[in-house]
Amino acid sequence: MAKFVYRMQNILNIKLKLEDQAKIAYGQASARLAEEQQKLQEILVRKAGYEKRAKELVSGSIRVVDIRENKRAIDTIKSMMRQQMLAVQVAEKNLEAARMRLNAVMIERKTHEKLREHAFEEFQQELVHEENKVVDELVSYTYHEKEEE
Repeated sequence: MAKFVYRMQNILNIKLKLEDQAKIAYGQASARLAEEQQKLQEILVRKAGYEKRAKELVSGSIRVVDIRENKRAIDTIKSMMRQQMLAVQVAEKNLEAARMRLNAVMIERKTHEKLREHAFEEFQQELVHEENKVVDELVSYTYHEKEEE
């Protein structure tokens, strides 16, 4: 019996490897986004702590040095927060780019798999055609032998 050999199997294998790499890159981008969002969350928590401390400093005995120090800390935290928001946006854009690349690679792989399926169907049809041809020859041969007797 004939064996099916897809002549573009090496290309399909490359597409599968590219898809695996794109999945890894997407996972890394997703992890990076989660990390940046976690950093932003930590900064927000620190800012809330400083703001709470500012309210406590104003309500108790007023020490100007402590209030100014706390104000500088809040300003620094706000600056860090803006920078981290930018880092989160960059990570989101990188994640979207990785998703787009993964989507494109998956489409290419699926296209090559469809081509392989069509080639396999053609191969099966050729096998059926060859088998029918052999059966017809056999029937024809036996029919002619009976006529000669």
